[in-house]
Amino acid sequence: MQKTGLDMEFTGLHSVFPQGKQPSFFDSPAEWYLKARQSVQKFTVNQLGLSIFSNEESNKYVAHSYNFFLFPTTFGVMDSEFSLQASSIQFLTHYGFDYNKFLKDGIPYMNEVQEKKLQQCLLTGNWKVRSTLDKDKVKKVIDDVTRWVPSAEEGGSMVLHDISGFQIFEVQLILRQALPDVWTEPFGDQKVIVKKVSPRHRWCLENSSCDCCRKELILLSARGFTNLFQTLVEAKKPMVGHNMLMDLLHLHDKFYKPLPESYEEFKKNIHSLFPVLIDTKNVTKSIWKEFQFPRASNLLEVYEILCSDLNPTNPTCPVIAHASDCLKYADKKSPHEAAYDAFLCGSVLLKLAHLLLGRMPCDTLETGSSFSQYLNALTKYLNQVNLIRAGVSTINFSGTDVPSQRPPLLIASVQGWPAVDEEQIYQKLKALCKFDVRRLTENQFLLLSNKFKGVRVVLRDYKTHPNLRISLYRYWRHSPQANCLLQICGIVASWSLLAFVIGGSPWYVM
Repeated sequence: MQKTGLDMEFTGLHSVFPQGKQPSFFDSPAEWYLKARQSVQKFTVNQLGLSIFSNEESNKYVAHSYNFFLFPTTFGVMDSEFSLQASSIQFLTHYGFDYNKFLKDGIPYMNEVQEKKLQQCLLTGNWKVRSTLDKDKVKKVIDDVTRWVPSAEEGGSMVLHDISGFQIFEVQLILRQALPDVWTEPFGDQKVIVKKVSPRHRWCLENSSCDCCRKELILLSARGFTNLFQTLVEAKKPMVGHNMLMDLLHLHDKFYKPLPESYEEFKKNIHSLFPVLIDTKNVTKSIWKEFQFPRASNLLEVYEILCSDLNPTNPTCPVIAHASDCLKYADKKSPHEAAYDAFLCGSVLLKLAHLLLGRMPCDTLETGSSFSQYLNALTKYLNQVNLIRAGVSTINFSGTDVPSQRPPLLIASVQGWPAVDEEQIYQKLKALCKFDVRRLTENQFLLLSNKFKGVRVVLRDYKTHPNLRISLYRYWRHSPQANCLLQICGIVASWSLLAFVIGGSPWYVM
């Protein structure tokens, strides 16, 4: 059985949100999704890595790892806008990312909405060129051909040079649309041959199965990487990632359909595309302390710990080998290169599954375990994808999201600190614990964190602080809405009692 490791790199991660609008622990999954959706629509994918693991022998997996530089389709009326985030560019540059390959050689892609738009242009025959570079090239080509056609004899030809990329299609479509007595064909590398033909001969050529400008062939080329994405969807193999939620958002938006407004619709679509998802971040987060592994700050460190003697089941783990045509990573570490990280995802998953299987009552560890047994050991983690900085810690793509076990909500009451805001509260407490802060009233703030130890320290140190008292939040005591409701109930009860005392008869009168 095969499984696929996935990793992606982006031109940016998170948009710069206005103060108080950043993703936070106060967000429900749906609120977090709407914020992340804005970022995904703003940035694009510049590299995608796949590592396909096949169980070719008992207790041995072979990894085929591939890197794809991607660039949005720029063809005809198709054009895209995307942003570059300075911190992301700086980060990837530090790890040797080749931006020339991304910009010059990136494989095109499109989603279903973009494909329908291109298909409509091809069907109507109303072909336009938006790229300035392509416009200049097409203008020169038309000038050269229109000067040649009047004096050319039927059967004569001329060759156009330096026609690259989608210009191969654009030049031919424009010339065929403008000149009814010519025919075009690709001619070797970056060349197009133009022939002068009779109307009847042209009709025969247009209806030939050998025409390289048939609409289905143009769409196939313009779809680019989306063709491979569709193959992955049809395969329905387990998809493995590490902190893979942003990857899934971009997969949906760039290769399937623009992200819907509905969070539940997004979940439903992803589950339909990839029925089995495994997030190694979610698995490691769950079991790391149980096995007393040292802290790991990134995927490579997780992989190295699991490959070391610290992992009690490492000697019996399946052998993971690189395919003979994919040996780049056999002796070289390449963190944050998408294919390498995809390989790490798949390898970490196998080692985690082997570790979990060791706790189950079976005797297969010495003789080799099947991937179906590994999936069985991972059952509780299937389709549970890690969610950073939100009201829940995971998104369940095959069911209802489960509330997370996190520290309780705190309330900070301020005295003698005029005009205090959320940022000042955050800065005051960050040395002990980093909180997401939200104003409740003029002098009260709600605090949320995911660090139990930090919350305990803050509760201890600020219990009787003269200017900033922090305690556990109690809804019926601290909520303005609850207080208002209680006040209204008190007023109603008081008036009812007063009305009874004034207008009622003594209980002893019969």
